[in-house]
Amino acid sequence: MSYIRIISLTSLAMVAFAANSLLCRVALKHTSIDAVSFTLIRVVSGALMLWLVVHLRHGKRSSGGNWLSAFALFLYAAGFSFAYVNLPAATGALLLFGAVQATMIGYGIWRGERLLGLQVVGLVLAFSGLVVLLLPGLSAPSLYSSIVMLGAGIAWGVYSLRGKGTGDPTNVTAGNFLRAIPFAATLSVLMLHGLAMDAAGFWYAVFSGALASGIGYAIWYAALPELKATHAATVQLSVPVIAALGGIVFLGEPITLRLGLASIAILGGIALVMLEKRSG
Repeated sequence: MSYIRIISLTSLAMVAFAANSLLCRVALKHTSIDAVSFTLIRVVSGALMLWLVVHLRHGKRSSGGNWLSAFALFLYAAGFSFAYVNLPAATGALLLFGAVQATMIGYGIWRGERLLGLQVVGLVLAFSGLVVLLLPGLSAPSLYSSIVMLGAGIAWGVYSLRGKGTGDPTNVTAGNFLRAIPFAATLSVLMLHGLAMDAAGFWYAVFSGALASGIGYAIWYAALPELKATHAATVQLSVPVIAALGGIVFLGEPITLRLGLASIAILGGIALVMLEKRSG
């Protein structure tokens, strides 16, 4: 695979991941769709698109995944939607990404990985950034929504850890999306009285599931084998930044000093941990 193609695929994947935040936020802020309906439509759309990708690539239906991973995927998708009822796109992406990386780093520590000097500095810096972001004040995000988004990030971190070394990642992801549909459907039945829908909200959810999730994951997994481990980890630092820029351009969201300082601390701290881990 050529270098230009690798860069192009990686860039498209990062834009797709950031687009999930923008699509969810604009749908829940500017249309009448509710978080539960958005989750169900996103999961179904993602499952159908990934099934199609697997079928076109391998000429067979998806047979990967498992129910525990699918439940973790559902918890991520539902928490993501509920959190974005109140969170700005940039703040939500930063909290989500921070929680995902913290979960995976924490798992490594629990498994006995030793922290080097710069890794400790990075963890302290990232935690300090989170504290700065969530401290009470006029520009502080909703605490409830922030906690829900952190929970979504933990669920995605668990999903990612469970998916390591389980075969073709696109096939596995397709199977997990299919298995997540019953969980999302059950939540819809349980919260039937609060469901709401309009055409715009429906299509935002479809785009989030089919394009930003389904196609986004397929593109990422196509580029991933060609990336060094360090590059694959650090390039994801761009997702909250892209989401922040998208929030400014498309949603008119302001970037506050608090968010700016927290972003530098959280993303910089995580970068220190990952880079030192790969080079140590």
